[in-house]
Amino acid sequence: MRILFKNATIVTMNTGREIVQGDLLVDGSEITAVGVIEQPADQVIELNGDLIIPGLIQTHIHLCQTLFRGQADDLELLDWLKLRIWPLEGGHDQESLYDSALLGIGELFLGGTTTIVDMETVHHTEHAFEAILLSGLRALSGKVMMDDCNGDIPPSLQEKTEDSLQESVDLFEKYHGKGNGRLEVAFTPRFVISCTDSLLKEVSKIAREKNAFVHTHASENRSEIQLVESTRGMRNIIYLDKVGLTGPKLILAHCIWLDEAEKEILVRTKTRISHCPSSNLKLASGIAPIPELMRRGAEVSLSADGAPCGNNLDGFREMRHAALIQKPLHGPTVMPAREVFELATLGGARAIGHEHDLGSLEVGKKADLAVVSLQGLHTWPIEHVDVYSQLVYQAVSSDVRLTMVDGQIVMKDRRLLTIDVPKLKDSSTRSLNRVMQRVGLV
Repeated sequence: MRILFKNATIVTMNTGREIVQGDLLVDGSEITAVGVIEQPADQVIELNGDLIIPGLIQTHIHLCQTLFRGQADDLELLDWLKLRIWPLEGGHDQESLYDSALLGIGELFLGGTTTIVDMETVHHTEHAFEAILLSGLRALSGKVMMDDCNGDIPPSLQEKTEDSLQESVDLFEKYHGKGNGRLEVAFTPRFVISCTDSLLKEVSKIAREKNAFVHTHASENRSEIQLVESTRGMRNIIYLDKVGLTGPKLILAHCIWLDEAEKEILVRTKTRISHCPSSNLKLASGIAPIPELMRRGAEVSLSADGAPCGNNLDGFREMRHAALIQKPLHGPTVMPAREVFELATLGGARAIGHEHDLGSLEVGKKADLAVVSLQGLHTWPIEHVDVYSQLVYQAVSSDVRLTMVDGQIVMKDRRLLTIDVPKLKDSSTRSLNRVMQRVGLV
């Protein structure tokens, strides 16, 4: 199907960072023309000057946690996990995980996010994968791995090393590349303190053999780092490097508390860093040294983390926070709007190895995009204003009026086209009640 967007302001994010006043043609799953286009199309969408932007790419999401939004507020990370999130994740059944994933996906589409890096829970991961495939989302996702069965991990999340590895491999073999390549499968150990040495070393080996990504957390919280040092005798990043996990195929969430040696490793190995500013603020984890890391050449992208961290999955809010939280520390010129918008688009594409077909609006790239209206009073006036400032400092997720993934319109005029919202609301409410009762939190 050929879809022609007419009279748009196109924020291309191409090499020249051109802003094009004109049209954009999608044929099938690809962008085939950008500029003034006089070609026939099956559908013509008049934009009257609204922005077309590359779909936002968020590189650290937990779709399995969307159902638990608001259930773990005002706690620091380890208590947040032990007292609320781990018991709730362990209470998931197949239907509740599917509902949780679909709930998160709907919110992401409404906010212009088209691609995520996702970490599921221990059980039922295939049902989250099915929600991803049905909805039309693009995702790099995996089953969380937790084989260090210490007393803090509830029995419902404990697993044996061999079982964790085998299930992860089976999911990779069955689902990797499904949905016209929209779903890719990663190996996702939760973090060092919930995984054994043998599991992490084997993950490193298997991921290299399969040319697969690894996605985990590191150095989010000072108590976490103390635990790693007490059990491994070294700091997080040094340990991950020692077991062979660092490199361009490792996506690390957070990376807040780093020493000089760890920063050097991250930059040298081109390990991908997912910056989650809202989550880091709400859990009081800290402020990651992103400006310094970027000056040194680190690979950085943005994300919201799971819904119980910052209570939403809003990519626009993450851009705004990523810019603002650094300015009191480093001055008003640090993290300028265009640089932040690049982290949310091309930065995300580079993180997942898809800079050749995602992250910008260019001929031959995938038709993953969002239409943003600037007609609200909070974005007015629109004359003589830098477009990146409009997107990072003014626009909000509800300004998104259309989202397209792989050439398919998944949201138009604030209506989700691949998700039955009333049905999902009813089902997810029942699922939450069922999980809460199962784990004794009601």
